Parts: sequence; structure tokens; C-alpha cells
Amino acid sequence: MRAVLLATALIAAASPVANVAADEAAWNELRGNGAVLVLRHAATVPGIGDPPGFRLDDCASQRNLSRDGRAQAAAVGRTLQDHRVRVVRVESSRWCRCLETARLAFPQLQVQLLAMLDSFFADRAAGPAQTSALRDRVRDWRGPGVLVLVSHQVNITALTGQAVAAGEAIVLRPEADSFRVVGSVRF
Repeated sequence: MRAVLLATALIAAASPVANVAADEAAWNELRGNGAVLVLRHAATVPGIGDPPGFRLDDCASQRNLSRDGRAQAAAVGRTLQDHRVRVVRVESSRWCRCLETARLAFPQLQVQLLAMLDSFFADRAAGPAQTSALRDRVRDWRGPGVLVLVSHQVNITALTGQAVAAGEAIVLRPEADSFRVVGSVRF
């Protein structure tokens, strides 16, 4: 029993160190050219998905960023600047919570809207085609600088196999036929 407790304590103690190392690898990757940052929109008002009958052209009909989410989105841009990350292009889902996240984080850049980044939470049949297009977009990015893709948890998990919290991002390195997941960063 004592050995089990000791092993558990060692694993718990090592985990934060491993996470810090993984985070540092992700930040180092972002400081170079050609990385892709796939960002889940910032924190929203409580809920899952969108209300019935929502429309993309009417933000009032969607689940939107909370006050904390707007502050979190602005912090994304400041944190990337503090880490000397050169973002040169921002692409976003057409959902208002993603677009607002992108605009608050990167007010100096024009945000491009891409349907491949739209949530397929309510239409899982659209997922494979969108994920394939997104995989191609990531694979083809070469820089200079960093590409930021603002999307939804369901899309990011389908692309990377990893779940992300609101305002969390996965750092990807494009490769010849695909990409490599480098790590994650939180804002």
C-alpha cells in the first residue's frame, strides 16, 4: 500500500512539470514560422449548442460570449504578443461567438470567415467533410508567421482527437501529408 501511495504521489508531482514542458514546446513552436493555432472560441453564456431556430445572420439568436469570455478573448491577443507570437492570418467560424473572439483577440487583422470552421454539433453528417477540408487547410499552411483558426470544440476534437476548453488552443505543425499536434495553450 505504501508503494502505491508513493507511486501516486510521484505521478501527481510529475504531471505539472510535464504540462509546463508541453506548454513551453507549444509556445516555442508558435514563435517560429508556419505553425497553426486552432483556438476554441472564448467563454460563452451557459448552455450547449445554440437555441432552436438560431440564424448565422442574427447574433441575438445564438449563444454568445459572456462578459468573461470577451475579456478572455482580448487576453488571447495580449498573451500571444507577450510570448512574441507573430499572427499573420486569422480565420473563423461564421458563428458570432467565434467571430467576436477573433475580432477581440486580433483587432489589427482582418478576420476571414470559413464555413469549414462552422460548428457541426447539430449536423454530425457534415463533420467528416468539414474535418477533411480543415485538415487540408492546416497541412497546406507554410507561413510566414502563424495562422489562427477560431472554431468550436466539436470541430477541434474531430481534427485533433483532443478536447479543449473555451479559450484553449491546440498548436499544430503542418507536415507533408498531415500535421503534428505539438501541445496546447490556455488563455
